[in-house]
Amino acid sequence: MVNTRGKIRRTQNTPKTRLSVEETNYQSTQSGAIISSYDDLLTEILLRLPVSSILLFKSVSKHWRLLLSHTHFIHRYDKLLKSPGLFLRNVYVPFDAENPRTPPFHSLDFHPDPRGITIVQSCNGLLLCCSNRERISVGTYYVFNPSTKQYAIIPCLPGGYEVRNTVRFMGLAFHRTDCVHYKLVCIRSLESDDEEELFQIQIYSSDTREWRICPVTFRMDCPVFDMGVYWNGAIHWAPSYRNHLYFKTEAEQLQTLPLPLEMAASKSSRTTMYFGESRGHLHLIVDVDYPETSLNSLNVYEMLSDHSGWFVKYQVHLPELWDAFPKMTISPYDFKVVDVVRGEKEEDTFTVLIIPWKLIMYNVHDKSFELMFNETDNYVSRKYAIAHRYTETLASF
Repeated sequence: MVNTRGKIRRTQNTPKTRLSVEETNYQSTQSGAIISSYDDLLTEILLRLPVSSILLFKSVSKHWRLLLSHTHFIHRYDKLLKSPGLFLRNVYVPFDAENPRTPPFHSLDFHPDPRGITIVQSCNGLLLCCSNRERISVGTYYVFNPSTKQYAIIPCLPGGYEVRNTVRFMGLAFHRTDCVHYKLVCIRSLESDDEEELFQIQIYSSDTREWRICPVTFRMDCPVFDMGVYWNGAIHWAPSYRNHLYFKTEAEQLQTLPLPLEMAASKSSRTTMYFGESRGHLHLIVDVDYPETSLNSLNVYEMLSDHSGWFVKYQVHLPELWDAFPKMTISPYDFKVVDVVRGEKEEDTFTVLIIPWKLIMYNVHDKSFELMFNETDNYVSRKYAIAHRYTETLASF
């Protein structure tokens, strides 16, 4: 008799083997779907956390580190534009005084500069810093990410002290979409006469790590390159009757910025109180005309996206603030707007005002206000009120 038991056993086991493979594939598919779903949920949670938590959670596991370091996560995170506070002469002041986050730093000592370091400009999460100095042309420049503590030392302009001594402006351009590799824009004075100066523009790119002379020169009469702001692909300077230019960094072109009506009508008597960007919007507040005694509000202008003109977006009503803080009317109109912060929701938009020894947050929609900072130290004064917004970013360079 032929023994068929082995054959039968093999025949009977074959379907089980095939079923086992199918089950394995199904389980793998299920596991992949679960992991993918888990990552999507995890990402939505992590996007709402401060940078300090993101950096801490990178050490949880290799999977978390890869997830949090992925370009897709970083771009989504930076789009949320978390701005928990500002720096006032290197001192961090949170917008939410009742629930403050840990300051990004207590002192600017990321590099041992013997002269100390000060903030020059804030640009979408990166800070342009410089050695403490009386002249803009003297000192070392740094780009610093206070969220990640990464920094870079900017090489000096080629040509030695004689070239550096002609620097009239140094500004930072950075954005996660239109200027991924940060740039520094430098304006030098080449020559001057009794009427005008001839200026040259040089650009440093973090991509090439070199300075390059632009084919752009221009002449102006006593210009002031003040409050450099990067917005909409260009460096803008605080408008004034003498200088209302902006420089397109990609096309390397100078353009003229329109003046708001109250500044254009007054010729040279009105200057800029505040000039800055928030959530893709460029804002301007014209300074107080001191002889004017009937002032009841400040206009907050916004620039149209095509640079064609300004319109009044908000108003800061002053009488209520005067009643609450009488020192605002001392010597004369002793106050200044140092920031305009667009909220994630429009109704959360607010301005930050500085008066003697106090910082006030004023909601432009419901006209409410609250005290942010109360200090007798003399760095909270209108004369020295230079504020730089802190925006969290995971950008690396």
